[in-house]
Amino acid sequence: MPLLSNYARKRKREYFIRRIPRDARVLEIGCGAGWVGDYMRSGGWVGYVGIDLAPPADIVGDIRDWRGLGLAPESFDVILAFEVVEHVPCFREIHDLLKPGGLLMLSSPYPRTDWICWLLEQVGLAQKRTSPHSHLIEFSNIDLFKPVEIRRVGLLAQWGILRKPQED
Repeated sequence: MPLLSNYARKRKREYFIRRIPRDARVLEIGCGAGWVGDYMRSGGWVGYVGIDLAPPADIVGDIRDWRGLGLAPESFDVILAFEVVEHVPCFREIHDLLKPGGLLMLSSPYPRTDWICWLLEQVGLAQKRTSPHSHLIEFSNIDLFKPVEIRRVGLLAQWGILRKPQED
């Protein structure tokens, strides 16, 4: 694991996951090798489900086909999307899967400095991207959700906690 990626994982555990109640129903989009799920399950979270395009995800498939994958609308308290939304436009799907008042917790490269992320990948300090960052967006520009907290992390990243409104 590249140095910066490993550090970012630790910080995400501290910043995001500690806020999630242990009995919450949690969906992680783009769970990859499963580090979040491993951490949550070992820490006592009982309602975690991970989805990705490839195993070892709990659900293998594309989040944009959530109905075909057997997921129910408004069935999650929290959705995690770490380094996902820059790859695939899925805010409508996230909105549909979150309960009213539910939280979206996400991280992504900051659009204006993504080129620095790319350089760090090339020299082995950051994890290489799995597909192009063709959907970069500043979190303050995401509609469908109300910001709870949006922060810049260093020059490179943005972290956000957004809430689905109680009524649309």
